[in-house]
Amino acid sequence: MVVEPSDSAADVLTRVGFYRLRGYCFHLYDNSTKQYAPGTKFSDIVSLYNFDMELSHLLFGMLSSIEIALRARLNEALLTYGDALIITDPTPFKDKSLYWKNMSAIASEIARSNDVFIKHNFDNHDGQIPIWAVVETLSFGTLSKLIKNLDTASGTAYSVLAGFYQYKTATGKTAAPSQKMLTSWIQSVSILRNICAHNGRIYNRAINTTPEILAVDRTTLQPRYTGLYQMMLAIKYLRPNDRIWIDFVTQFKKMKTMYDAVIDLNRINFPADWEAHFTV
Repeated sequence: MVVEPSDSAADVLTRVGFYRLRGYCFHLYDNSTKQYAPGTKFSDIVSLYNFDMELSHLLFGMLSSIEIALRARLNEALLTYGDALIITDPTPFKDKSLYWKNMSAIASEIARSNDVFIKHNFDNHDGQIPIWAVVETLSFGTLSKLIKNLDTASGTAYSVLAGFYQYKTATGKTAAPSQKMLTSWIQSVSILRNICAHNGRIYNRAINTTPEILAVDRTTLQPRYTGLYQMMLAIKYLRPNDRIWIDFVTQFKKMKTMYDAVIDLNRINFPADWEAHFTV
């Protein structure tokens, strides 16, 4: 690897760490020869790291918007039943046994919460927590489990929730996502959010989840693993509104242009026509 005096390598390694930085050059290292590819520059590896960190911050902001919108929409969907304490009623849920298992997690998360609106209900409403307070307290993972167990019949909370995430089919018709489809998107963005929250690497990484991709967005050659392209499609499908998504894509494109010299879109599973798939 070419390391120039101007690279301030000692400072970078002290600030970032060797093992974290090495994750950005796995694809440039030949384990059989114990050599980097000719022309590999330390400065390029640092640029890849900087790109990944900036990307993580951009993604986290978008994922936070998705999470906030999902909480608000789930609350509205459950209020279809006209009962502020609907969370204590198993009626909206398919699997009653699973409902009670999830209720155990919900109760635990509420009990641990220090939020002022939870304390207000403990102090003033005999500990009865309305659904709008519950959805603000639960972890993203528990929200996903709750949605996965909703009854999907017509007129149920799920049908209302799915209505917020309608999409256009290949024939131009409007359709609501199936429960399997919607929960696969939610699970995927939840996992990506955790990666970003813990400053995990995104570039050149296999992500252990598989969002269900719409037919119009599937690549001809199926990738060997799930990467950022599939994650960004899940983000697109769950976008709070078109304007937020368009702003997000615009910022991503600016970032890509800034780091074009060092990034390889194949390393994040992007097809050649990726921009066409990100339009709304």
